Amino acid sequence: MADIKVYALSYCPWCKKTRRFFDERHIAVEVVEYDLADKPEQDRIVAEIKALSGGDVTFPCTIIDGTAVLGHHPDRYIALLGLPE
Repeated sequence: MADIKVYALSYCPWCKKTRRFFDERHIAVEVVEYDLADKPEQDRIVAEIKALSGGDVTFPCTIIDGTAVLGHHPDRYIALLGLPE
């Protein structure tokens, strides 16, 4: 299975929709809530997102096997994971 990490904000409705997308399909993801992390971890998260996205930082940021998807885009998750629509 793919390596999936979701960087989210605990209060963000789009982040919650992204988590729900994976939960409903019983796909295991690692969720890291940016706003609940300490400052060094936040700095590391921003650096990782920028490196994978070409410099942009948006939440949610879903990383699927090293490819960043900024925002809530189920169609991109489906394509990257090869899921049936």
